Amino acid sequence: MKSSARLLIFLVFLVFIFSSQTRFDLNKRKTRIDAKVDSLLSLMTLEEKIGQMNQYNGFWDVTGPVPQSGASEKKYEHLKKGWVGSMLNVRGAEEVRKVQEIAVKESRLGIPLLIGFDVIHGYKTLSPIPLAEAASWDLEAIKRSAENAALEASAAGINWTFAPMVDISRDARWGRVMEGAGEDPFLGAQIARARVQGFQGNDLSEKHTIAACAKHLAGYGFAEGGRDYNTVDIGNSTLYNIVFPPFKAAQEAGVRTFMNAFNELNGVPATGSEWLQRDILKKKWGFTGFIVSDWGSIAEMINHGRASNGKEAAAIALQAGSDMDMESYLYVEHLTTLVKEGKVEASLIDDAARRILKVKYELGLFEDPYRYCDKKREDSIIGNDQIREMVLDMAKKSIVLLKNDKNLLPLKKQGLHIGVIGALANDKDSPLGSWRIAAEDSSAISVLEALKDYRASNTITYAKGADLYTNKTSFTNQVKINQNDKSGFSEALKVAKSSDVVIMVLGEVGYQSGEARSRTRLGLPGVQQQLLEAVFQVNSNIILILNNGRPLAITWADKHIPSIVEAWQLGSQSGNAIAEVLYGDYNPSGKLPVSFPRSVGQVPVYYNYKNTGRPSEPAPDVVFWSHYIDEENTPLYPFGYGLSYTEFTYENLQLQVKKSKIEDPLIEASVKVVNTGEYDGKEVVQLYIRDRHASITRPVKELKGFELVSLKKGESQTISFQLDSNTLGFYDNNYEFVVEPGIFDLFIGGSSDTTLATSFEITQ
Repeated sequence: MKSSARLLIFLVFLVFIFSSQTRFDLNKRKTRIDAKVDSLLSLMTLEEKIGQMNQYNGFWDVTGPVPQSGASEKKYEHLKKGWVGSMLNVRGAEEVRKVQEIAVKESRLGIPLLIGFDVIHGYKTLSPIPLAEAASWDLEAIKRSAENAALEASAAGINWTFAPMVDISRDARWGRVMEGAGEDPFLGAQIARARVQGFQGNDLSEKHTIAACAKHLAGYGFAEGGRDYNTVDIGNSTLYNIVFPPFKAAQEAGVRTFMNAFNELNGVPATGSEWLQRDILKKKWGFTGFIVSDWGSIAEMINHGRASNGKEAAAIALQAGSDMDMESYLYVEHLTTLVKEGKVEASLIDDAARRILKVKYELGLFEDPYRYCDKKREDSIIGNDQIREMVLDMAKKSIVLLKNDKNLLPLKKQGLHIGVIGALANDKDSPLGSWRIAAEDSSAISVLEALKDYRASNTITYAKGADLYTNKTSFTNQVKINQNDKSGFSEALKVAKSSDVVIMVLGEVGYQSGEARSRTRLGLPGVQQQLLEAVFQVNSNIILILNNGRPLAITWADKHIPSIVEAWQLGSQSGNAIAEVLYGDYNPSGKLPVSFPRSVGQVPVYYNYKNTGRPSEPAPDVVFWSHYIDEENTPLYPFGYGLSYTEFTYENLQLQVKKSKIEDPLIEASVKVVNTGEYDGKEVVQLYIRDRHASITRPVKELKGFELVSLKKGESQTISFQLDSNTLGFYDNNYEFVVEPGIFDLFIGGSSDTTLATSFEITQ
């Protein structure tokens, strides 16, 4: 045997031994933790156990005097008694240490606190909003982005984030569409797994990791009318095959907490759903972490009409499996009495407290309650160069090129007179997007400053054109959109007339999407559409940069504007990322994770729809079929769509096996992808299937695989995929996973509307 072969065998052996030892050590540690939790529980009073289930928002300035009266004093006394298990929105190493010292040094048992925070797309240095990150289809980059966020947050004293949001949504009206991964359960599941792994790492006790929280269980993204907090009413097939997969993927990735949802499902508020929380999550999926309510959602069951008062709501929520009460105060107020009255079993209290304590042990908080409270570490990590570079990289990968008809892009680096128009071009706040509690306002790099700082010998002239909004309240961050003032149009037209090319930055204010920010109109807000049309009349060489947190209906722009770039809300490095893409230093490779409608009247619009009995493409003379009389059925831009400065062609689609047995199905498909353009670039190769006939009707297409491939100009590569029972099956209405025999169509291409197809058969 050659020495190289022996070396390879030895290395494989070492890897096996190391991985086996690692698994043994982790299992041993879990056993020790279980024993420690049981021991601690045996020492705790009923009130102390219930206290672990109680979460308060930061209720006083911990660097100032302690509360002396009112609700804050009561909460402070609870903290000293050990009747608080977690606090949220306390941040900064010194502040967290002060709170933690009270819990550890002044309570009877010294149980440390979980410190929760909404680390949604970064802590202080912000990555793109989650929907934008999903547009990268780059799972490693998304994982690194979550690692980045955990690194900063953990340095600031935080050990638990209320992310990722894994709700699937097909409705652009819903403001929280910006917080998820889009409309597809397969892509959503992969991204959920990547984000959980990024936040939590391989060992939760490492001080650069934080516990993740998959939210919101379940169906929140299907709120009726796209109106936040609204009723959800969906069938089992949609729930099992569209809504559940990302949650299940998060559980399989080891997520330590779940958050329930504000909405009701099947007539039951999710917070009070025993079926969702105990039967599905804890029993069927085997979840061993804990469930936290959403803010005040236990008390909100009274408004839902499920509970008549707070005491009843507390009982319902606990029996349903909600382990921790976020800001309802109902557990700490009522559970002791409920147990003593025999209306709630003490074993349910033990189970909830055990789950919470277990996560605290896993985080290493009992070994060192102040492991996240190092001010020197905080100062060295927050906003450092490495973090900014990672954020910039993520921002570039999130940009989607929607149109480039005149090849205005990439821009020449010299000799151009460039007009930059739009209030958002000079806005350093909106690019931060929603959910940026720890970030400094107006801390993003704007498009205008990035273009001016870019090393190119072009002339940059700016005109606002119109104010996008007129005021913003500090508490709710609500904005009033400018609907009438066109006084800046004349200056904008003057700039446009004297420019070789015009860059217009239009879209949404950062706080027009996010929680409680649903919209009934999906066009450009305010007078931006009029501004765009006016500029087009004097100079049609327009590059439209969209800054937005949701899909917009931009049918007019698609028809008239030659170049359109979907730049979302890209976070702290927004302007720099956009400038690098505009000048071609980075070839855009993003693909839409959500369909863009032609009109708000189409919403919800999504690629994986089902055929009706009267499908959407009948003979031309047929009247009675599923369609609109004033709009097409298809989206303006479909799921998976995105252009590049280069061109990719797909050829030689082959199946290595065209027929496979149902007991162990395995289909292998391959396709040759060729970069036929003039630039090096990346392409997201996407595989879709359709099960033609099944016991439950299947979508016309379902994403079942994708690969991000880099190709130099002129280079080609053959990409292979494998389909097995996990990708060929579906859940029936009894929530049983089934694979059925029949004919399947298979599609591979650069978008969900690809027509390159073949078929295969699964037999008995």
